[in-house]
Amino acid sequence: MVHAAVGYARMRDRLGALVCTTSIGPGATNMVTGAALATINRLPVLLVPGDVFASRRPDPVLQQLEVPWSGDVSVNDAFRPVSRYFDRIWRPEQLLAVAPQAMRVLANQAETGAVTLAFPQDVQTEAWEFPASFFAKRLWHIPRPLPGEAVLRAAAEQIRAARRPLVVAGGGVIYSEAAEALRVVAATTGIPVGETQAGKGSLPYDHVSSLGAIGVTGTFAANSVAAAADLVIGVGTRWTDFTTASKTVFRNPDVRFLNVNVADFDAHKYAGLAIVGDARATLERLSELLEGWAVEDAYRGEVARLNREWNDEVERLYTLAHGPLPAQSEVIGVVNAASRPQDVVVCAAGAMPGDLHKLWRTRDRKGYHVEYGYSCMGYEIAGGLGVKLAAPEREVYVLVGDGSYLMLSSEIVTAVQEGIKLTIVVVDNHGFNSIGALSRSLGTDGFGTQYRYRRNGSIGVDSERDPAPVLPVDLAANAESLGARVIRCRTVDDLKRGLEHAKGESETVVLTVEVDRYEGVPSYDSWWDVPVAEVSEVESVRAARAAYEQARNHTAGL
Repeated sequence: MVHAAVGYARMRDRLGALVCTTSIGPGATNMVTGAALATINRLPVLLVPGDVFASRRPDPVLQQLEVPWSGDVSVNDAFRPVSRYFDRIWRPEQLLAVAPQAMRVLANQAETGAVTLAFPQDVQTEAWEFPASFFAKRLWHIPRPLPGEAVLRAAAEQIRAARRPLVVAGGGVIYSEAAEALRVVAATTGIPVGETQAGKGSLPYDHVSSLGAIGVTGTFAANSVAAAADLVIGVGTRWTDFTTASKTVFRNPDVRFLNVNVADFDAHKYAGLAIVGDARATLERLSELLEGWAVEDAYRGEVARLNREWNDEVERLYTLAHGPLPAQSEVIGVVNAASRPQDVVVCAAGAMPGDLHKLWRTRDRKGYHVEYGYSCMGYEIAGGLGVKLAAPEREVYVLVGDGSYLMLSSEIVTAVQEGIKLTIVVVDNHGFNSIGALSRSLGTDGFGTQYRYRRNGSIGVDSERDPAPVLPVDLAANAESLGARVIRCRTVDDLKRGLEHAKGESETVVLTVEVDRYEGVPSYDSWWDVPVAEVSEVESVRAARAAYEQARNHTAGL
């Protein structure tokens, strides 16, 4: 429910929110993960869980958590650290003060996230004479704050002095509707653009200044330019470790940062020049201040060449003709080709988000919807529901791995019940491919990451080399049992035909396709700081530790 609300809010550029309500108990705590996801991704959702009796007459009630040293604690207190605003409504009249505060946070582009209002069961039923004015329609204005002119001129001066500037476009570019303003800046100045997961779609993939994804899941185009950049202009990004490749992607010892962000907390990261303001308004003013200036022709030509070379690499990965099972990159290519520019791809967890970040050819700023702030398994189908509710005119393609599908496939029932069409592509690699690959890279051989029978009392650390039989998990049969129209695909051509058929369906369609878990997309020399045991009796772990220490030496002092 909360995942659907998050998908809705993101698709509406944070200008709309849904309300999620439950009883006290497991219904409430089931929303805690969704609350964390909303808050981390800065997306507005309103959560209204029930709570224990304010009167405490029937305590302890069914499902009530009792804390011996604090009588006013309930399970809803678990929402406090994952909410942007939390309150418990002990009296009805408290809503006169609380409701405007809740809306203040929901409408605040810098500080939005989950808002949790816990309602005791007896208070929910009480009558109170609210003033009629409380129910009058209110208009909440979303401002576009512009930074001070002195700061903007200082930023323009730094940009003009740079030889190899680079823009890193984050989710703020999308939410503030700044994509067109960024396109103008990139076209007139020649400054190249790399994109975070949330910022993907800020430029069309074929724009001459587009370098695509940056960081751990970045392209060789973006990461090679980032390595030599002398000025990095972050627009609407909070600089996660994936964006900075654990602070190794920017390797120029003299690199400086300009951060454009509506949240001053993010604008001040890396001790650069903080430009606190709306992304669109700021870029439009910077475009004026940079009039007549552009990067050198050689730099512009380098970026254009890298853009072409990366496009060729994507085409290669889309058309591998790998067999007998297709590669995941081929599946992405088929879905990308089948979708229209205005359609939306939804994903969240596993190996798929990294491959999508690199490979998906975005043509519309709202066409790429990958939840990667929390990378929450199980988000995909529920999030896709929210996307479709917010944009019913668009086709929604949910790409989900088998592991994440098993976390939350039940929302297929909701889609069928509500007559909401989703096209769900389940990529089956018989386990947890992302963690398996990470495990192998750290010398531990993918322990426990395949759906296989236990053998001789244990799955064993050598299960990747000498695996037990695969479990007979039939995801297509599962989807069919939930009411979806199911198409089983064995080859790339099957998937092409299946997607074409799905376009003519009016209800949810699930396509399943098995892929080769070992045929991955290259990392292109990017790095993610995942510590390896410093002491081990396993030779492969010791080798991984040595590689880890060498890579960590590249960490920049950001």
